[in-house]
Amino acid sequence: MTQNRRFVLRRRPQGEPVPEDFELVTESLPDLADGQFLIRNHYASLDPAMRGWMDDADSYMPPIPLGASVRASTIGVVEASKAEGFAPGQWVMGLNAIEDYSIGTVGGFTQPIDPSLVPSVTNYLSLFGAVGMTAYFGLFDVCEPQPGDTVLVSGAAGAVGSIVGQLAKIHGCKTIGIAGGAEKCRRLTERYGFDVAIDYRGKDEAALTAEIAAAAPGGVDVIFENVGGIILDAGLANLAMNARVGLCGLISEYNSEEPVGARNLWRLIVKRASIRGLLVADYVARFGEGAAKMGEWAAQGRIHIDEHIDEGIENAYSAFMRLF
Repeated sequence: MTQNRRFVLRRRPQGEPVPEDFELVTESLPDLADGQFLIRNHYASLDPAMRGWMDDADSYMPPIPLGASVRASTIGVVEASKAEGFAPGQWVMGLNAIEDYSIGTVGGFTQPIDPSLVPSVTNYLSLFGAVGMTAYFGLFDVCEPQPGDTVLVSGAAGAVGSIVGQLAKIHGCKTIGIAGGAEKCRRLTERYGFDVAIDYRGKDEAALTAEIAAAAPGGVDVIFENVGGIILDAGLANLAMNARVGLCGLISEYNSEEPVGARNLWRLIVKRASIRGLLVADYVARFGEGAAKMGEWAAQGRIHIDEHIDEGIENAYSAFMRLF
C-alpha cells in the first residue's frame, strides 16, 4: 500500500506554536471509494490563516481536529481515480493538507488546473490562487479605491500586501507600505513600486503615527490591513474623511494568548470612515474574472511575482514559523 507522510496537529498551540504541537507521521493510505481520487501533493501554501484554524474557536472554518493533517491549500497531480472528471496525470488545486497524498471527492474544493497557462504551476498558489485573489477582490471590491487616493498597506512585503500595493499603483493611487527591516522596505519601493516605505521595527505607536502623517499629510483614504496591533492603531490615527479600511488579517495578534484589539476605533466616527472584514472564499465564483485581469497585468510586466519555496515536508514547521 502507498505510504503517506502527514504533518499532524497533536495539540492546540498556546501562544506561539512549538514543535511539540505537531508530528510527522507515516501511514498507509486506504483504498479509494467510488467518487474519490488520489492526489500526490507537490506544493502547499503556508498562510497566516492556518494559525487560526489550529485553535478550538468559532471561525469561518471548523478547527483542525487533533490528530488530523494540518489544513492547507495545495496543488498536485491525480495519481489514481474513481471519480468522473479527474483523470490520472491531471494537475489539481484545492484545500487539502500538508501531506504527501490527499483523497479528493467530486463536489469538494479541489478543481483541475492547467500548468501551461502560467509561468510556473506554483503561481496557482500565489498570483492566481487565494493570495492573488485576496489582494484583487479585497482591494477593488472591499476598499473601493479611486484614482488619486492614498492607500496604506501593512505587511506590505508579504504575499498579499506586495500585490495589493502593485494593484493600487496600476489603479492610479499613491501607495505607502509598512514592513519590517531595511531590506524589505527597499524591496517595497524598488521592486513593487510603493511611493513610500515605512520600517516599523523599533518604533512605538506614536513614531509610526508620525511617519504615516508625514507620508500622507492629507490622510489615508484606504487601509489594507494585514497586521493589526499598534500598526493598525497608527493607521486609524491618520484616516482621511470617508476612508475605507479592509481588514484582511491581524498576524501580529495570532499568537497572543489574549485578544489585543484596536484602541483607535473612535477615529472611524471622527472621519465617517468604514471598516470591513474580507474573506477570499466569498469570491470563488469570480476567480476567473480576477485571474484574467491579473494575468493581463503580469504579462505586461506591471505585476512582479515573488515566491519563496522550502523543499521537504519534514521542514513544514520551520517554514510555517517564518510567517511570524
